[in-house]
Amino acid sequence: MRRIFLSAVLALAAAGPVAQQSVNMPIVIELSGAGAVSGTNFRDGAVLAIEEVNAKGGILGRKINAPQSDTQSNPGVSRAQVQKAIDGDPYVILGPVFSGSVKVNMILCQQAEVPQITGAEAAEITQMGNPYIFRTSFGQQMSMPKIANYLRDGLKARTVAVLWVNNDFGKGGRDSMTKALEAQGIKVAADVSTDPGQVDFSAAVLKVKQSNADAAFVYTNEEESARALREFKKQGYDKPIIGETTLTGQKVIELAGDAANGAVAHVGLTVDAPQPQIKAFDQKFQAEYKYKSDHNGMKGYSGMYVVKAITEKIGKFDSKEFAKVLHGATIRAKDYPGVLLDVHFDANGDLDRESFLVKVEGGKQVVTATLPAVAPIK
Repeated sequence: MRRIFLSAVLALAAAGPVAQQSVNMPIVIELSGAGAVSGTNFRDGAVLAIEEVNAKGGILGRKINAPQSDTQSNPGVSRAQVQKAIDGDPYVILGPVFSGSVKVNMILCQQAEVPQITGAEAAEITQMGNPYIFRTSFGQQMSMPKIANYLRDGLKARTVAVLWVNNDFGKGGRDSMTKALEAQGIKVAADVSTDPGQVDFSAAVLKVKQSNADAAFVYTNEEESARALREFKKQGYDKPIIGETTLTGQKVIELAGDAANGAVAHVGLTVDAPQPQIKAFDQKFQAEYKYKSDHNGMKGYSGMYVVKAITEKIGKFDSKEFAKVLHGATIRAKDYPGVLLDVHFDANGDLDRESFLVKVEGGKQVVTATLPAVAPIK
């Protein structure tokens, strides 16, 4: 009901005074198609933050109006939806999550000089010189070296089989991971490509097994990760299975069941982290939506509080000034608990902060290590 209300505010704005009391922040996200799990989590996290902010008077005295649109996990549709959002004169745009969609719609935000807060992770997104794109998650160029370090130091692996999904997200991760492994002197024993939405992973997992690598690195979207884990279990794979956030997310654990146990991943955000502000988010999210958030829900939630923090810093609603100030900005959780962790944004719109190593045990993520920010946050 609350989500319907947020969408309805835009229609009311045209009636008169409401327009002066609200600020437009559309959510353009994957609510159907292959990205529905990720997008719905992101949307729900963002809406939870918006409800909290609005309940306390909004930002600079103005309530947030957040109309939602569905990209259908389709890059072409996402471009059309972002253009529609821009036509509504937004302050910022939240989303999408899929890298392929962001790559085709981010130019529209750049041309309109509207900041875009995205959950996408493909490394190249923030390497294109777009001053209006900002991440709520680690880019692959930040996360893959951490995984390679763990493979070298934690597992003593000398060879790794890489299983990845053949889309923009997967290609970027595969390329970043290959580079990180090479830097650590680890050989790629098998390079196994899979299709988006793939159902049968028997041949792919067999290739990984036959490579006799010391470990498998799996980089696919959530539903495919669950299918891959079930197939690894079915084929009796007994080597370590390592991944990034999409390997051990809550939805993956639910879909994979016992097959998820033992999987290890580097995660930028997890509701199982010990920080008080993250535990508080977890409790509020589950109370509101009756399910446990994955990292995407945390991206949407923290991203909204980044917008609040920077807007209050500049003291006005100015999209161009917002983008300028967010580059190089540090936001601390003690000042804005909603950002969840101390975070710093660089000149490209990439973020840096603590992250975590997790292992699935008994159907739950267990944090086994907290990894420091790449550069100390001062």
